[in-house]
Amino acid sequence: MKTLRDVKVGESTTVVKLHGEGATKRRIMDMGVTKGVEVYVRKVAPLGDPIEVNVRGYELSLRKADAEMIEVL
Repeated sequence: MKTLRDVKVGESTTVVKLHGEGATKRRIMDMGVTKGVEVYVRKVAPLGDPIEVNVRGYELSLRKADAEMIEVL
């Protein structure tokens, strides 16, 4: 299983599935990260946390733990 955390800077990918439960999953979905949406990894902080991505035309920063819940192609 490949997660958003595994995607390299400068690459685009498509969300396949969201893992996790309850409020965390709901929060990720509320930010626009849903099944089938294209995500572009813009940059990663020096220690790997957070990850900055472009989703639906806006920039979003995700924690490593949240990025690991997002399964991608």
